[in-house]
Amino acid sequence: MVDDQQVAISRMTHETFAQRMKRPAVILIPLASQEEQGPHAPMGDFMLTERLAEMSARAGDGLTAPVLPFGHAEFFRAIAGGIQLRAATFTAVLEDILTSFLDHGHEQLLIFNGHTTNAPLIDQVCRKLRREKGVLIPALNIWQSLPDSLWKSLYGDDVTRVRGHGGEPMTSVYMHLFPELVRTEAMRDPAPRGSVFGLPVGGVSATHFEGIPVQIPLDCTEVDPAGMLGGRASLASAEKGQVICDHIVGHTARLMRHLAGFDPRNAVQPFEASAAGLSQGERHD
Repeated sequence: MVDDQQVAISRMTHETFAQRMKRPAVILIPLASQEEQGPHAPMGDFMLTERLAEMSARAGDGLTAPVLPFGHAEFFRAIAGGIQLRAATFTAVLEDILTSFLDHGHEQLLIFNGHTTNAPLIDQVCRKLRREKGVLIPALNIWQSLPDSLWKSLYGDDVTRVRGHGGEPMTSVYMHLFPELVRTEAMRDPAPRGSVFGLPVGGVSATHFEGIPVQIPLDCTEVDPAGMLGGRASLASAEKGQVICDHIVGHTARLMRHLAGFDPRNAVQPFEASAAGLSQGERHD
């Protein structure tokens, strides 16, 4: 008997998976990282992505592949304990993961990306697979799926202060999903930033000269000794974390149900057809 509530492919037998796939299902491909998250939070943020993927798959009547716990971000190599894949390694692994499903005809895939720096490499892989196999694979950046209205409702005038690596939204989500792993006593604001070439450090790859951006490859510790890249964790809470999780899960579930109505080999329609209305899927105005 198939357990309709089981959504993690890793906990299914191959026969259970085959039985489940007799009816349409969008499969989430969770990607994340193992890297510092400030002095107060654990490095394994892939735990958040994995948990949210399972919650979203259950709500969206789909499935989730195992999380890829390592991502690409050269500027985090300076802090021990992190595991950073080279760009070539990451793209090769992601291509192999996606091809493992495509080779068996499972083409309704949605990349569930919990590590923003993966995004350019994800795009490369998905474009390559579209050229070679004719399948469109969309990707969702879960931490960028929060609308401005939600940020404003949670933080008010402090929105610009709390957002950033080492701050929000990840700290609140940790406090909601894994409260026992958060060291609230270690929370602190980012350190004052120094200069590079006599110019103010704006981040791991940015400064300005005469108001014009200049890209410079810096390590996270050259921006902040503890890798805090702009966020304030002091305004985080488990209650905010639940609101953030509920939004990510709800948004992802709606997207999964929408995508389930389309053929990823024939998802692009000319303007005339699009203007006439959606012929497949659901409308979510």
